[in-house]
Amino acid sequence: MIRRVTLLGHKDHGKSTLIGNLAIITGSVTEARINDAKKTSKKLGLQFEPGFILDSFYEEREGGLTIDTTRAQIKYKDSAFEFIDVPGHEELTKNMISGASYADVALLMVSTKKDEGIKPQTKRHIFIAKMLGITKLVVAINKMDAAKYSEEIFEEIKHDLSEYLSKIGFDRNNVAFVPISAYTGEGLIKNSKNMSWYKGATLIELLKKMSEKKEISRIELAVLLQGEIGRDKKIVAGKVVSGVLNNHSQIMLLPGKELFTINDIVVRGGSTNNAVYGENVAIVLDKEPKNEVRGKVLVEKDMKKKAVREIVAMIFFIRKISGHVSLLINGSKIDCMNIEIIKTIDIVTGKESELKIIKPLGAIQARIRLNKEVFVEDFQEMPELGRFVIYDNDKFSGIGVVEVKK
Repeated sequence: MIRRVTLLGHKDHGKSTLIGNLAIITGSVTEARINDAKKTSKKLGLQFEPGFILDSFYEEREGGLTIDTTRAQIKYKDSAFEFIDVPGHEELTKNMISGASYADVALLMVSTKKDEGIKPQTKRHIFIAKMLGITKLVVAINKMDAAKYSEEIFEEIKHDLSEYLSKIGFDRNNVAFVPISAYTGEGLIKNSKNMSWYKGATLIELLKKMSEKKEISRIELAVLLQGEIGRDKKIVAGKVVSGVLNNHSQIMLLPGKELFTINDIVVRGGSTNNAVYGENVAIVLDKEPKNEVRGKVLVEKDMKKKAVREIVAMIFFIRKISGHVSLLINGSKIDCMNIEIIKTIDIVTGKESELKIIKPLGAIQARIRLNKEVFVEDFQEMPELGRFVIYDNDKFSGIGVVEVKK
């Protein structure tokens, strides 16, 4: 099992340095890569910077920031971690969204330095991660060496962040704080003698504990379809996102309520009697669907739930919307007829208001009217059928999660 960890936080708070040093300490990186990072550091007139192990482009190293989402695998004892390092600056929030979507736990980096500390972008990253369904968070309070290993400074940052996390709905039992120095390696896999006042687990042990996956036990069948395979439109591809798909069973396609019998199920190139949660499948139907299947969902034939044309959702915007608005939901684009704002949320303070305005890098709860039906679920119950991307004149403008379907 690979434990996926998304790194969040403002630029310069040490995310790349952390991954680079973890890779060195755990022996997860080659000597050649380390030497390359040392040469680059010297060329730029810097002390050795472990973060250069992670950054792929010279322009990133010279500018001191990470340009795109970067993944790095680190092995520690019997565990393997995939760290997803995402941009910390505002212009690249889109990359942060794509990086955070598939993580088991988020690791937030916060610097102790007075001119760094808790920034608006720090809170923005936390809010987006929460929206995307990340419920477990490890907060690494970094650069403790620069704060002279002060317990008081650690507790002050912990207190300020705890209030915000509670306000936006994080369970305190799913949040852990740990003092570290990403550069010196203190607190990463061993507790530091310089911080003997800290009696908790190391960073790597907290990540291991918080990334434990729970078995998903959804009963109702749901297979999200990606389209037809080849010329034979009776063969469709999809992913089981709930329940068990059984061969020779009768199923219904939503929207549309077309009924089919399954003639065969293919998983990993071979026929099977059933497919379970998380498996990608090819399904041979007894007849051709009347219309395109991409974005539609296969369910039990007697399913009482139905497709809808109106949803209530939480949306985060990276820009104002002014023209032709559409949603990419279930892998299919659907035009919006109307967006009615219910309330706005200041994601830096967590406060709600009744202002009916969409601000860049802000969030709203809204009632959305679509031009055709879609089968969705509450994001908290079934994330695979409850998230979407919003476009304005075909430009990426934000993300949303379904809260209520009408």
